[in-house]
Amino acid sequence: MLPVQITVRDMSISLALETTIRKYAEKLQRYYDRILSCHVVIKVSQKRKHQGKLFDVHIDLTIPKKAFVVTHKQDQKIYIAIHKAFDAMGRQLEEYTCKRYGRLKKHPDMMREYVDESH
Repeated sequence: MLPVQITVRDMSISLALETTIRKYAEKLQRYYDRILSCHVVIKVSQKRKHQGKLFDVHIDLTIPKKAFVVTHKQDQKIYIAIHKAFDAMGRQLEEYTCKRYGRLKKHPDMMREYVDESH
């Protein structure tokens, strides 16, 4: 089981939100299976009163001999901010894994068109 630490500032955390964060963190293991720790920090910032609350999500993730950091700033919907932050972390891990193990990213087959210019 992936060790996930969740820190929330200026708000309380619901069980549903905590469960969502833990599920996203577990999914990161499909990119790299030796994750040592994952620390998620959620902050509420209220810089502009007319916009309402804005959520910042910061993720610190460590693997052997390397650390990754993602910050997604100021989204009005907390679940979207969390999704975007974990999506960015997944891309970082995928890129690292591809470089480290020499794998190519898998893309859907592209349609190719050949033009016969002999006419």
